[in-house]
Amino acid sequence: MISPTLRQLRYFEALARFGHFGRAAEACAISQPALSVQVKELEEMLGVPLLERTARQIRLTSFGEDFVLRVRDILQAVDELGDLARASKSQLAGRLRIGIIPTIAPYLLPAMISRLTRDNAGLDIHLRETVTPKLLQELSEGRLDTAIVALPVSEPSLAEVALFEENFLLVRPAEDAGKPVPNREKLREMRLLLLEEGHCFREQALSFCNVGAGSQKPRELLDGSSLSTLVQMVGAGIGVTLIPEIAVSVETRSASVSIARFEDPQPSRTIGMVWRKTSPIARQLMQVADMVRACAATLRDKDAPVPGEPA
Repeated sequence: MISPTLRQLRYFEALARFGHFGRAAEACAISQPALSVQVKELEEMLGVPLLERTARQIRLTSFGEDFVLRVRDILQAVDELGDLARASKSQLAGRLRIGIIPTIAPYLLPAMISRLTRDNAGLDIHLRETVTPKLLQELSEGRLDTAIVALPVSEPSLAEVALFEENFLLVRPAEDAGKPVPNREKLREMRLLLLEEGHCFREQALSFCNVGAGSQKPRELLDGSSLSTLVQMVGAGIGVTLIPEIAVSVETRSASVSIARFEDPQPSRTIGMVWRKTSPIARQLMQVADMVRACAATLRDKDAPVPGEPA
């Protein structure tokens, strides 16, 4: 009878996910030789190779590709056994894996984590900051309990709960304070600095400019890796950018820039929490959503920018 251990399955799943022994071992907090031995023993137990090994890379065999799908189902089911125990308690306890997009994380996380740990003694919070497609994939694979993203995500298997709405503000060089705020047509003629491909905020900003198939793109579009980079580039006189309202007080305090609101209807987005509809801790996650919503409201009241004034 073939009886692989959960440890072996977790090590193999990590190896399949990272495609690299070193990174998989680091993610599993073990040595690379130990992980290699466990995966080799798993292959010997099955009597079928799971990996093709070369000097430079590894890849899954055809059987390995089928096998890892079943392994992920098994690991997710095992994790949900622990979730069942957590669901029976009035407060969250144990491990809580939260994903969050980069255009929200630096501004919301400090208050959010402080509140979570204060109200839930013994809670072990694991954070994952990355772009929305990766968060949704990890959520569907059971590697995250919930994620904070821009809505809608329109995934039938996920529950969506709106947390707050926020507008996008225009960031210009300090000397432009008081100048008329450009409309979307004028904005397309300006040098617009945006986040690099993969960030949903980039697509939302382009959508405001009416940039789509066959339309004119903003002049000399430049890509940045973070909102902080974009704002500093504006301060250096390179162009203008849009940033979400929650980021304004943090990102503009050390840059020579001015901020302004667009005329109505202002560009905006809805931030929300998503989780699997089958999650046993859905009730507790709804409580977390209420807490995050309250934290966001406090931040907005505290840091509300004054339109047209230098930041």
